[in-house]
Amino acid sequence: MSASLAPECNEVKERYDTCFLKWYSEKYLRGAEKDNKECADLFNEYQKCLGVALKSRGIDKLLDEAREDNKDNDVRLTAPKSKSTNQAAEDACVCINSCPE
Repeated sequence: MSASLAPECNEVKERYDTCFLKWYSEKYLRGAEKDNKECADLFNEYQKCLGVALKSRGIDKLLDEAREDNKDNDVRLTAPKSKSTNQAAEDACVCINSCPE
């Protein structure tokens, strides 16, 4: 498994990775479980450790700036897909020319 971005978080990352890989291979891939609740506490612990490490290095501010700078992209890229006007017109044309009676 790969090392954490912050060396001080390696131990908790390794525990989380082990938990996740076990859940993924033994439960998710077999269709037994879709929600990984059993590793949630480890994930939260790792996320908290990373948050502290990023803040101590000043990276948290850079992330906030990047998120702010790309807010419009986030909205555009995560919005539900809707058909464009051209696509809707093309679909209507296809239906007019070959719709079942």
